[in-house]
Formats: sequence, structure tokens, C-alpha cells
Amino acid sequence: MDTDHITASPAGRAEPAADPAEAPRTVLWVSAHPEPDSLTGSLRRHGMEVLRRRGHTVLESDLHAMAWDPVVRAETLDTRPAPRPVQITRQGRSAQLAGTQPPDVAAEQQKLRGADALVVQFPLWWYGMPAILKGWFDRVFVSGFAFGTDPDTGRRLRFEQGPFRGTRALAAITLGDRAASIGPRGKSGELEELLFGLLHGTFAYTGMDALRPWALPSADFTDEDSWPEAAGSLARRLEGLFAEEPLPYREQFTGDYTEEWALREEIRPGQTGLSVHLHR
Repeated sequence: MDTDHITASPAGRAEPAADPAEAPRTVLWVSAHPEPDSLTGSLRRHGMEVLRRRGHTVLESDLHAMAWDPVVRAETLDTRPAPRPVQITRQGRSAQLAGTQPPDVAAEQQKLRGADALVVQFPLWWYGMPAILKGWFDRVFVSGFAFGTDPDTGRRLRFEQGPFRGTRALAAITLGDRAASIGPRGKSGELEELLFGLLHGTFAYTGMDALRPWALPSADFTDEDSWPEAAGSLARRLEGLFAEEPLPYREQFTGDYTEEWALREEIRPGQTGLSVHLHR
């Protein structure tokens, strides 16, 4: 089977033509899988082709192909000699403001600055991102770039005031668990709550519009004959990348939270857990 040329949905329909009413956008696709000929690799190639056929520009960061260094060290934060002890947040911000971050970090930040949407694709390992992807966020999303405080106004740059306000963000994951296991009563945890750290703590925190994640359960048991069905499912989500409603996470500075950033007692009284941070 030629996995590079999946062109049909499960129903066998042809890939839809680009909608002329949809303005061309720029999408950054970040992927984290070591095997290019894997199911994940095939979905990546097909997904990017779907976006290009719709007229979008696709920027790519294939972290394994790039041999991305995920480890935060003094020299991966700043090209200048670092004072000791290194203070990670302060040193990253200092390098950001001085323009002395390493070239690989600067290149990724430039891609993000030009992107209208971010697709982050990865296999779920031990209920989280692979180390190489976590290290991409650790090194690229530094203070002064993805969050912090505006030095001129003192404005806190997070959530509805975040620097990536208006950027759409989609997590596309493959995982070994069966579908029911990541459902509302699943043993592994409901998917949006399982990915809360990424969806809320990274995407929404930096101002992005976090979309419902796309997930392919039982990926380890998906044979190549079923890959077109998976590709069609992902394609349908990508077709609505700039149209679907984002997850309705609460804003931070509009009255729902106390000064200690806890949800006010009168909002969803008696309820706890991650779901209270959604307008539902």
C-alpha cells in the first residue's frame, strides 16, 4: 500500500476542492515520531497535503528529522555565557529580549510568529507528549515570547491577553488505548482532561484558541488497510480548522477567578475538577 498517497475518505469520496471563500492561511505542523513510514508519518504527510490543497501554506517542524535537542541547558537557552546558577525562566527571557537565543529556537519562533494555526501531532506515550516534543515547548515557549509581562504596560501576557491570541491550535494524537478508555467514564481519563496540560496549560495559556483534540485510539492495532479511514477522519477536522468553535476555556482576567487564581465560589458552587474551567 502506498501510504504517501491516501486520497479518499472511508466512503471513498474524492478529496474536496479548496473552498474559494476560505482565505489562505499559514499552518505550522509540528510532529514527533521517530519513524517516517509509521501510521503517524503517513497521517502527517496526508494532513499537510489536505491543507495545501485548500490553499494554505504549511510550515513543518519534523522534530526527529531535525534532530531537535529537547534538553534545557544554559547553552540551549542563550548563546551568551550564563551566570551561575542558571535561572531558567529569567535566562530564557533575557536571551529572548536580547536576541541571543540559539538559532534553532529563533527559527521555530519565527515559524510560530507567521502561523495562523498550529497542529501538534504525536503518539501519546505514558499519557503525555514524547520527550522530544515536550522539549520543543520547553525551549521555544520561553518567557518574553510565549508568556510573561509587557515591559511597557505591565500587562500579564496569558490566556485572553496572551501573545498568540487568535492562533488556532489542534492536537492530533495516536494512542494505544481503546476509544472507551478515553471516553467520559474511561479508565485512562476523558481525553480533554487527559490533555489538560497541553490544551489549557499551553495552548490557552499562551492565548491560542485550543480546539478539541483529534485522536486515533487503538493505533497499535490499526493495519494499513485501515489507514485511509484514519486519514479521512483527520482530513475532516483539518477542513474545519479555521471554522470550528474552540474549547470554551474561561478567561483569567474578567472576573471568574480570585486574585489567587482559584475559581470564585459562586461559580459552579460545590463542583471541582478540571471541567470547572470550561464555560459549560
